Amino acid sequence: MKFSVLDQIPLSRGDRPEQAIEKALELAHFTEQLGYTRYWVAEHHHTTGLISTSPEIMMTRLLSATERIEVGSGGILLPQYSPYKIAENAKLMEAMFPGRVNIGIGNSPGGTELTRRALTDDGESKLNDYSRMTEDLIGFMHNTLPNDHKFRTVKAAPRISHQPPVWTLGLTENGARCAAELGIGFVFGAFINPKHMKQSLDIYYDNFTPSVAMDKPHAILCVFVVCCETESEAERHAQTLDHWLLNVTYGRDTTVPSIEEIEKKSYTDKERTLIKENRKRCIIGDPEKVRRELEQLPEVDEVMVICNIHDFEVKKKSYELIQQL
Repeated sequence: MKFSVLDQIPLSRGDRPEQAIEKALELAHFTEQLGYTRYWVAEHHHTTGLISTSPEIMMTRLLSATERIEVGSGGILLPQYSPYKIAENAKLMEAMFPGRVNIGIGNSPGGTELTRRALTDDGESKLNDYSRMTEDLIGFMHNTLPNDHKFRTVKAAPRISHQPPVWTLGLTENGARCAAELGIGFVFGAFINPKHMKQSLDIYYDNFTPSVAMDKPHAILCVFVVCCETESEAERHAQTLDHWLLNVTYGRDTTVPSIEEIEKKSYTDKERTLIKENRKRCIIGDPEKVRRELEQLPEVDEVMVICNIHDFEVKKKSYELIQQL
């Protein structure tokens, strides 16, 4: 099984943003040494605890700090930007770091409606234009826009011979079908909602059409994983993830709390029910339990692991144990 990393660059309680970024660089170098395939960073806005607001900027820093691991976006919020500008950013990074750049895109407003409007300078929503904008992005990257396209004569620079691969992030069967029809990679975000996981992946593999962007299907399944030497240790550290997910759900502070803070908390019946429901997005346990649950997932090309717990050394150890499975 091939493993990769998704990093939202979460801010642990007590850290400064600068420290969260330094930890991301350390984790990228660490997972590269372990043999992980790729390291992706997310895009989030208007939050207290998720530092990765600009994947492209973080990618160039991570690429500079590593040597072999592929670095990507998980993902750039395409409807909020220009496909042309994203294509130029992608091509420039690929020119600087050939063969190591991945472009993951997503169809998200980036937060609240007010946040979306701020990102687009109060422009109209383009969430319904996602497929067209994705086609334009690929067209600009590969210089394959149709002859009748209004921007056909506008060329994305730099003119390089090899373009980075493109994935779309999705949670639904429609998203999977879109990725298959466009001939690009598909990332299913089970860490957000695993409900349509099996059906979506089946649709993607069954309907994939080769394209200039990708000649064969490539699906990635992204899930929260906390792996420790013992199940009790994994459960203890996963409490910080449980509480963080609860805060995300309720729109509260999104910094990751410490274990000491959590152990003083008490929860309502409603909150305990939600924590239990959120566990469907997670795999938590010792290596044997984690292996069993990973093997029960639908077959994909690779599994992308996200681990938003407070203790950074435990997080690193979790990635080490996973890679040894």
